Amino acid sequence: MSIKQAIKQYLAHWANSAHRTNRPDRPNKPNNGLLWLLAAACVAVASCAKMGQPDGGWYDETPPRIVRTTPQDNGTGVSSRKISIHFDEYIQVDNPTEKVVISPPQIEQAEIKAAGKKIEVELKDSLKPNTTYTVDFSDAITDNNEGNPLGNYTYTFSTGDHIDTLEVAGYVLDARNLEPIKGVLVGLYSDLSDTAFTSKPMLRVSRTDSRGRFVIKGIAPGEYRIYALQDADNNYVFSQKSELIAFNHDIIKPTFKPDVRQDTVWRDSLHIDSIARVPYTHFLPDDITLRAFTEVQTDRYLVKSERAEPDRFTLYFSYGDSLMPQVRGLNFNADDAFIVETSEKRDTITYWLKDTTLVNQDTLRMELKYMATDTLGVLRLQTDTTDMLAKIPYERRMKLKADQYEDWKKQQDRAKKRGRPYQTEMPPEMLEPEYYAPSEPAPDQNVTITMPAPLLSADTARIHLYAKHDTLWYRSPFVFRPKADANRTYEILGEWRPGIEYSLEIDTLAFTDIYGRSSAPFKQGFRVKSEDSYASLLFDITGMADTTVVVQLLNQADEPVKETTTDNGRAEFFYVDPGTYYVRMFIDTNRNGKWDTGEYAADRQAETTYYYPEKIECKAKWDMTLTWNPTTRSLYLQKPLEITKQKPEKEKTIKRRNLERASKLGITYPGD
Repeated sequence: MSIKQAIKQYLAHWANSAHRTNRPDRPNKPNNGLLWLLAAACVAVASCAKMGQPDGGWYDETPPRIVRTTPQDNGTGVSSRKISIHFDEYIQVDNPTEKVVISPPQIEQAEIKAAGKKIEVELKDSLKPNTTYTVDFSDAITDNNEGNPLGNYTYTFSTGDHIDTLEVAGYVLDARNLEPIKGVLVGLYSDLSDTAFTSKPMLRVSRTDSRGRFVIKGIAPGEYRIYALQDADNNYVFSQKSELIAFNHDIIKPTFKPDVRQDTVWRDSLHIDSIARVPYTHFLPDDITLRAFTEVQTDRYLVKSERAEPDRFTLYFSYGDSLMPQVRGLNFNADDAFIVETSEKRDTITYWLKDTTLVNQDTLRMELKYMATDTLGVLRLQTDTTDMLAKIPYERRMKLKADQYEDWKKQQDRAKKRGRPYQTEMPPEMLEPEYYAPSEPAPDQNVTITMPAPLLSADTARIHLYAKHDTLWYRSPFVFRPKADANRTYEILGEWRPGIEYSLEIDTLAFTDIYGRSSAPFKQGFRVKSEDSYASLLFDITGMADTTVVVQLLNQADEPVKETTTDNGRAEFFYVDPGTYYVRMFIDTNRNGKWDTGEYAADRQAETTYYYPEKIECKAKWDMTLTWNPTTRSLYLQKPLEITKQKPEKEKTIKRRNLERASKLGITYPGD
């Protein structure tokens, strides 16, 4: 009982006594028993204060303890498929389907459940002879009260006369950006042929944690190959091209050696008391790195077709093809009826209707012929008939236009009555390009213009660029051209001298689209920033002789803001805004300027990605030159944690929580 509670109880009792004995000749006196109770409470609380225990007590930091197992842990000659693990307190198993891994892998999922103070595991598959079985619980077992984890507990038994005890460990990373991959399956094969991964279940397995780390236990001496698999159909075989995979040709030979590790003993949440040297068995290899990727889905089929707007329709394919689809109109003439736009991979194809009669036609019935993959994986010509329906019918569109006309007419009538300027004819619909011309561009930035529909004509004589020198404006040369890999987008390239003011002026009718709509005049002034506003960043890349690499300057969201390609080991970034940046590079094996994934059947790995392991602070007027050898540090140690999206889960122990609580209260934790 606290002092507050004791005093409160005493005063309440005393007040009740006063009410019962309210006589002038008999003054109220406190009850002597309650006085003794109050004194005892004060002594008890004072004693607690000396021990340093706050109200509510300390968190229980003792993990659950195993008292017995059936069959015996590390037992041999086991034939039972039912396992019971008994504890000294009530426990729970967190997410067993993801955290608990059984080796050899079970084709039929085992049943794992917590029941009071025990865990029951029932294996559904038949037991293999002379085989070591491991049930790796990782950190899934915790007590019911404080959630104290048992730790990385693995139950082991053998159907033979001995236990296999070797282990291997490592990391699985996304090949594209070195992100740790959590929850992916990692397995060993004693069959060293390339066909094992696609035809046989894995021999022994593990799953990666939040750091992308895995540990495969219970391995017999021998030679193995290792793979990672995001197993979509739970058959422990790479059977679908959509499954994430990783592979290499290294032969894994598990071994071990005696070693010593350093364990940190904490005085409190901030201070280290001592570092102890603890002997242990070091299993090798423990730094296997697998780069995971998903193959390009080359199976081609029509995903969907839609007519989101009346002036165009789009075909979406699962994969591109060099041959364009053939379109034959069934209720219209498709000859020279379209302007066709394709995506970069030619898997999305948009058909713009050139004739407004077709735009106003609600249903376009057509026959499509395109290349599609058959059941044998061979591309063949397929024919479909489809109807392209406008989402907004023609009558509805006409009603909307009529409503717009009525609104415009009312506005003009009001202006006329009030003696203000008004129009007698509704102006035609205008083409409204989207201009990107920042007020303070960098010297290497260009003005871009995106059109809402394909252009019929662009009159560059109506485009004017002026540069201001001293107080006078002069014509400045420029180039107007389509932007690569961007449909209906154009760019204006100028000299863009630092510190110079420019004016871009575009006359009426400069642009006209295929529907006869013309653009309105546009004027935008801007001043190119001076060179003193920027930093320059240069990299001397070593260990990559005669290799073409693409180097990317990244922001704090791990997104490229600048990119350069080099084959001489010199990467240069100019006009870099002051700020914090990161850098990655990939080996451009096929020299197409893009990162490419791998393919298992072709024995092709994804192009290798590296990260500069530190953040870079760029400041105005600074020129930085850094030397970078990407091969000197293991891949799993390269990506800076600040831009790693898959963060390691923090294992905050109960003892650490008690130390922090004691530190906040300014008292000593007696369990320290």
